[in-house]
Parts: sequence; structure tokens; C-alpha cells
Amino acid sequence: MAFLLAAISAMSQKPVKLKIVYFHLERRCPTCISIEENTKKALNTYFASQLKDGSVTLQVLNAEDPKNQKIVEKYKAEGSALFLTKVNGTKETSTDFTNFAFSYSRNQADKFIAGLKAEIEKNLR
Repeated sequence: MAFLLAAISAMSQKPVKLKIVYFHLERRCPTCISIEENTKKALNTYFASQLKDGSVTLQVLNAEDPKNQKIVEKYKAEGSALFLTKVNGTKETSTDFTNFAFSYSRNQADKFIAGLKAEIEKNLR
């Protein structure tokens, strides 16, 4: 009986979803551009099926566009920023990946992509 209840409970739980949100400004430096490009590269290389089924999503938003004001405020994004938000049912947990992205994306792209891949995998568990 306990096994049956556990199976029913597992089926009723919503799957974990990961929202990746990249904010940029109107004027973009080479590092900002590389963060977007390398994030897309990591997602398309390692998480194509999750992108397709919607369990991983990517939003690229201009932080200066008034239509994005609410989401900018939600994340407290100031300028370029990269966030990973794990959604498990109604609970959301965000990781600010901005410092890592700025440290490695442009000059050590492989390190950035590997680090982003590891963080995404951790959040999908």
C-alpha cells in the first residue's frame, strides 16, 4: 500500500522546470554578447531535448525595455545578469550566475559552458 501511495504521489508532482533568464542592456559589450552566445551554445549542445519539451527555458530580455520592468524588479537585475530559476511546483529558487558568467564567458568559454552545464544539471535534480 505504501508503494502505491508513493507512486501516486510521484505522478502527481509537477516536474522540475528550470528557467534561465539573461538580462542585457541596450548597449552591449563583447562579454555581454558572449554570455548570451555561450549560454545558447551550452543549452543547444547539452539540453536540446529539455528545451524542446519545455523543462528548460531561456529568456533573453532587454533590462531597459519598459515591458520587462516587472521581471527586472523580480530578479533585481541591474544591467547584464544571468539567473537560473528552479521551479518545483509553486516553489521557485533562483541562482545568480552573473559573476561566474562575467568571469569566464568571454575569455574561457569552455570553463563557462562546463560550469553552466553543471549548474543546470544540479538544478534539474
